[in-house]
Amino acid sequence: MNQIVTTAIVLSRLNYGEADRIITVITPDNGKLRLMAKGVRRVKSKLAGGIELFSVSSLTFIKGKGDIGTLVSSRLQTHFSSIVTDYSRTMLGYDILKALNKTTDDNCEGEYYHLLLLALATLDNREIDAILTKCWFMIGLLKLLGHTPNLNTDVEGNNLIANKKYNFDYQNMSFHQYNNGGFGAGHIKALRLLLQESPERLHIIGGLNQVLPELDDLLSSCTKNFLIA
Repeated sequence: MNQIVTTAIVLSRLNYGEADRIITVITPDNGKLRLMAKGVRRVKSKLAGGIELFSVSSLTFIKGKGDIGTLVSSRLQTHFSSIVTDYSRTMLGYDILKALNKTTDDNCEGEYYHLLLLALATLDNREIDAILTKCWFMIGLLKLLGHTPNLNTDVEGNNLIANKKYNFDYQNMSFHQYNNGGFGAGHIKALRLLLQESPERLHIIGGLNQVLPELDDLLSSCTKNFLIA
């Protein structure tokens, strides 16, 4: 049987039987895969070290007749070790993996893999605010899913105005004017920057931290809608 080699990031791991584990991984060239890692929970397993969470690995696998292939070998390439040394970053990392796993199908494009790769690499950087990484990832995921918030016009089709206040209409993914609204020009500008710039670049742009808490709530609610759907 033909063996396939790919680069992958583990999204989830499920114990199976006495010593096996089913892993779900995302790849840049083979979509999302479910693979049986036989005997991986045994102490001397050669597969275990290459399928850690928050890591990039080189995997060799064989396609199965059904939905689950067989993992033949694994080799760790990069481990984002700083994530697991901070509880809040670890939990955020789990949330990112869960969100990507739940919103992607087996034939997902490589952009999802690259979004996750940069999100984990940034989350691993303790100098960059974890909430900034979270907001950048969430709006990037919404964009890939085809649900980018409308940052040009309001729900009535009028251009967004700098001196107006807005609330957000989650059903239409657009802002609507409201005198005592919670969002203004600073929030909208920040959302545009999150779509255009890398986390490393955003890190050095002043003023973003002031609006991140509100954007975290907004983007979390948007993403949650699609996780539930």
